[in-house]
Amino acid sequence: MENNEGMEKLFFELASESRISILRKLNEKSWKMNNLARKLDLTTTETFRQLQRLKEAALVEKQPEGKYAITAYGRLVLQLSSSLEFVYKNKQYFLTHDVGQIPRQFISRIGELSQTKLIMGMIESTTKSSKMIGEAEQYMWGISPEPLPAPFDEVSKQIPKGAEYRILSPQPPAKLPNLENRMLSEVPVIMAITEKEATVSFHFIDGRVDYAGFSGNDPVFLNWAKDLFLYYWDRGKRT
Repeated sequence: MENNEGMEKLFFELASESRISILRKLNEKSWKMNNLARKLDLTTTETFRQLQRLKEAALVEKQPEGKYAITAYGRLVLQLSSSLEFVYKNKQYFLTHDVGQIPRQFISRIGELSQTKLIMGMIESTTKSSKMIGEAEQYMWGISPEPLPAPFDEVSKQIPKGAEYRILSPQPPAKLPNLENRMLSEVPVIMAITEKEATVSFHFIDGRVDYAGFSGNDPVFLNWAKDLFLYYWDRGKRT
C-alpha cells in the first residue's frame, strides 16, 4: 500500500503543467527562482510553491548558491514521462492499433517517438516512402507486409546508385542489383528507414494491416527505428 501511495503521489506531482514546465526548464540548466518565474511567466509565489512540492518529492534540489536544479532521480522520471505523454497525445491511434506485438524493450522506449508526426492513410504513407527512396544516399531499409508488386523496374530506378537497400517481407521480391532481401512470415509493423528519416506503422488490433503511422527525422527516433528493424532483420530468412 505504501508503494502504491508513493506512485499516486508521484503521478499527482507530474499532473501539473506548471511543475512539468519547471522540471523541463531545470533539465536544461539550474535556475534561481526569480529568473525561473520570469522565464515561465509564473508569479514568484506560484514558482516557490511548485518548487517546494518538487523538492519534497525529491525531483529538484536547492543548491548552496541559491539556484534550483533537477535531481538525477527527477531527470530519470522526466525522461520516462515522455513515453506516457506521447501515448496520451496519440490516444485515438493507440485505441485502435496494437503496439503490444513488438518486443517489450521497444515499447519501453516508445517515448523516443515524441518528435514524430502522425501520418494518416495509405496514400500519404506510400508517397512518403517513395520520396524517401529517392532521397536516400546511404541506405534504405524497409519492412513490407507483402512482396513488392511487379513490375519492379520503377522501384529499381528510384534506388540511388551505391545505396544499400534492404527489404523484409513474407515472400522474396525480385532480384535487383543493390537489393538484399530476407523473409519473415509475421512482422507487426510496416517500416521505411533511411539515414535521414523513418516511418513506422502498426497493425490494427484485429491484425489488419494499416499504413497510418509515425514519421520523423529526429535522431532519437531514427535510432529507435533502426534498432527495431535490425531486431526483425536478424530473425529473417536469407533468400
